[in-house]
Amino acid sequence: MAQLGFDAPAPKRGRPGYDREQVLAVAVKVFNEQGYDATSVADLSATLGLTKSALYHHFESKSAILELALNDALDALEAVVDDATARHPLASDRLRSIIRGAVRVLTEKLPSVTLLLRVRGNGDVETSALVRRRAFDQRVTAIVAEAQAEGLIRDDVDAAVATRLIFGMINSVVEWYRPGGPVDPDELGEDILRVSLDGLQSR
Repeated sequence: MAQLGFDAPAPKRGRPGYDREQVLAVAVKVFNEQGYDATSVADLSATLGLTKSALYHHFESKSAILELALNDALDALEAVVDDATARHPLASDRLRSIIRGAVRVLTEKLPSVTLLLRVRGNGDVETSALVRRRAFDQRVTAIVAEAQAEGLIRDDVDAAVATRLIFGMINSVVEWYRPGGPVDPDELGEDILRVSLDGLQSR
């Protein structure tokens, strides 16, 4: 005999168990582990334990996830240059601020920056990200050239080469830095600043 009284509320169907930021974080982790092109929506759904429809509740496509993650990294890096430009009249001070700031962005947004460094221009989203990244590099290169004119950096090294050397060191951090590990991120910025500029300083 059926019980009298109110029925228990039916479980909600199709409601995702993650919020948008959590879905993004997990997706970026999978992209970094498997490669973006090799990761399917089915892979993301399986990792999250969601149906595809629940995943699409948050993002309309896999490329929309990629775009948001890349923009997160690029917006933060561009803000570092904007802030340094606004605060420091001297290029040498702007460059120091950019190095510290770029290291900070990398350590705070390690997954999205790692993903940015791995894109190769496959598709419109990656191509747009590479255009922004090249524009960032060009802005920093111009500041390095100004720092050379001020005498901070030796002028017998091409400004573009010097920029690549500095950011080669910064970007290599994604391969070994782990949040919560023994390396203090603030001190890491100072260490990279000292090491990267030491060999480039004018003699």
